[in-house]
Amino acid sequence: MISGEIKSQIDRIWDAFWSGGISNPLEVIEQITYLLFLRRLDDLHTLEESKANRTKKPMERRIFPEGKDAKKRDYDEMRWSRFKHVAAGEMYELVNDHVFPFLRSLGGDGSTYAHHMKDARFTIPTPALLAKVVDALDGVPMEKRDTNGDLYEYMLGKIASAGQNGQFRTPRHIIQLMVELTAPTAGDVICDPASGTCGFLVMANEYLRSHYPEILRDTKLKDHFHHRMFHGFDFDNTMLRIGSMNMLLHGVENPDIRYKDSLAQEHAGDEGAYTLILANPPFAGSLDYENTAKDLLEIVKTKKTELLFLALFLRLLKTGGRAAVIVPDGVLFGSSKAHKELRQALVEEQKLDGVISLPSGVFKPYAGVSTAILLFTKTESGGTDFVWFYDVKADGLSLDDKRSPLLSDDKQGAVPVTQLTDEEHSKNNLPDVLRRWRGRDTTERDRDRTAQSFCVPKADIVAQGYDLSLNRYKEVVHEEVDHRAPKDIIADLVRLEAEIQQGMKELEGLLG
Repeated sequence: MISGEIKSQIDRIWDAFWSGGISNPLEVIEQITYLLFLRRLDDLHTLEESKANRTKKPMERRIFPEGKDAKKRDYDEMRWSRFKHVAAGEMYELVNDHVFPFLRSLGGDGSTYAHHMKDARFTIPTPALLAKVVDALDGVPMEKRDTNGDLYEYMLGKIASAGQNGQFRTPRHIIQLMVELTAPTAGDVICDPASGTCGFLVMANEYLRSHYPEILRDTKLKDHFHHRMFHGFDFDNTMLRIGSMNMLLHGVENPDIRYKDSLAQEHAGDEGAYTLILANPPFAGSLDYENTAKDLLEIVKTKKTELLFLALFLRLLKTGGRAAVIVPDGVLFGSSKAHKELRQALVEEQKLDGVISLPSGVFKPYAGVSTAILLFTKTESGGTDFVWFYDVKADGLSLDDKRSPLLSDDKQGAVPVTQLTDEEHSKNNLPDVLRRWRGRDTTERDRDRTAQSFCVPKADIVAQGYDLSLNRYKEVVHEEVDHRAPKDIIADLVRLEAEIQQGMKELEGLLG
């Protein structure tokens, strides 16, 4: 967690942008991303210099070349540690006319970050604002990966609190739940085909660091972790830049974060390439057949994006690979031929492991749509015997537009620091989801369908036309009420009438 002081610094930077005329939160994040990247480049160059001085050998990799650029400015002057000391007017001219052209030229070094900086635009409007932001960012400690990551996550949270751009953000505690449910391993190849700010990949990275510390000590595992494990696609260049920086600040050296219109482009190079998919893709309605990748239409003939994304996940997964993905509830019970065929394929041809129903307020204030998490394994040979269902009633936050915390920070998320009491469980079901998921092949099989979670045999799902909505199988508990005998009720009514008559006579006597 970052300190309140650092949060205050970021808030001041944010306020400075707004008062300086940049009110679009994505543009604010983008400009901060460029400046953080420049600071990171200077840090890397300094490390190379120190190594060269220590070994008495020439620098292996110069990030800032020797000599001058086309406009006769020394590259050395373009380093963060140099330009942060010059006057505001000169700094502005240096950053606008020299640093950003240099930044755009870095694409040839092969890293995902440099690639996404090639279209970098400098939009800070005044020297005073640039000087203020550089000074503020220079005061933020960036030595620790945890601090870097938390800092960027805090800024990304400002996107989610700024209105329409919140669609890019899946709540962090829901991402954590999905990562914990799928339990990534050191050998996984992980993909999010609608990666946005790379929240799923970042959380998977944190999970792996925590559960497999050897991943960064073993040479082979470390190389896989930094260069081949993480893959994200998006067709928004701003999101690619932000997502790449998010990964960098969380300590991943060279993830594969690239431009790809996942539903429109063919997937020949990626088919069967991934062992784990984590995603909450945008569900924009319908696409034209002409604009849809033909290999997806081979799986399901539809214009519905939510079904096309499911087809995409099946296409991208390696046999034996698994997925945890968010879908709108309509996928679970939609009556069209395409809906039914895709659900049938999940149950009959693959292994459908679980359906977790989420409360409709999880994505408020941006959307009130009801959603679910689908968990499945690609087998190409069936394997579904029971499907595990869980009905999430509470996720730790209020389900209105405010999404206020119902519990303290140490009791939030799927893996809270402090164990919850039974009463607190009613405010945060996520730890219970995880606990019961792990017993889906044992203790969960014996639960009645009146419980919050239960298993349904494949035969029952087939009998219901592959309907996957939880309410189709959940049984409601009817409370037994003791009914009195009719003769006792009649006797009470006779007695009550006699008492009323007696009362009337007494009243007449008093008035008479």
